[in-house]
Amino acid sequence: MSASLLGAARACLEASDPDRKVALTRDAAAAFARGALPVAAGDAPPGPIRMPGRPERPRLVHPRELPRRGFGTREGRAAFVHAIAHIELNAIDLAWDAVYRFRGLPDAFYADWAAIADDEARHFVLLRDRLRALGHDYGDFDAHNGLWEMCEKTAHDGLARMALVPRVLEARGLDVTPGMIVKLRALDDHETADILEVILAEEVAHVAAGSRWFRWYCAQRGIAPEPRFRELLAEYARAVLHGPFNLDARAAAGFSAEELDALRAAALGA
Repeated sequence: MSASLLGAARACLEASDPDRKVALTRDAAAAFARGALPVAAGDAPPGPIRMPGRPERPRLVHPRELPRRGFGTREGRAAFVHAIAHIELNAIDLAWDAVYRFRGLPDAFYADWAAIADDEARHFVLLRDRLRALGHDYGDFDAHNGLWEMCEKTAHDGLARMALVPRVLEARGLDVTPGMIVKLRALDDHETADILEVILAEEVAHVAAGSRWFRWYCAQRGIAPEPRFRELLAEYARAVLHGPFNLDARAAAGFSAEELDALRAAALGA
């Protein structure tokens, strides 16, 4: 076990084996929650952001190279579960990079993102187990690196990170997951649908943490959050915005009416 939460976050980021990344994550989050791991213990400043530890597979390709598969076949459902598992594995690293990279923040910030990393690790395990039940494993299908690329683009600024990674990329799950659950239940794949129900409920809280800390950064800098959110969408996110949006879930996750309008306008202009 590392001597600090920052050290544990770095170890989790560096772990290339998914099982080890999950185990380190769960141990570190539990230790921090029980007060056994200080945030920092003479830790060096954060190093430049780089690709976290990853297994040799899946092969990472451009999103355009990923084949479109329907849910109607077992193979199609396995590919879908694999894509969500890949998102959740990335989300572990996204949470730990927020812990590791952004220093001198309130303890509540580190508590939020350590707990979120733990949730994402649990989600990954649920999905990997389901993938194995479908006759496949993580790494059997190609994947893309879009989530981590946005993490790299926002490494210089916690405000931009909070605005764009949880509230734009990860929040996409709030928009599309309800429809996926309906389709899966129509196909009698209740096992996968049940997992997505758990993830959807918990992801609202994760996106809400992004909203909370985005607004905290704005307050610290004397910036109005709604105009800044619009600016960041235009600068970084126009190409990745797609409607329709789950307005109820996003409102529950801390989006104001003005921000929801900005999302819709940016998506129309993309």
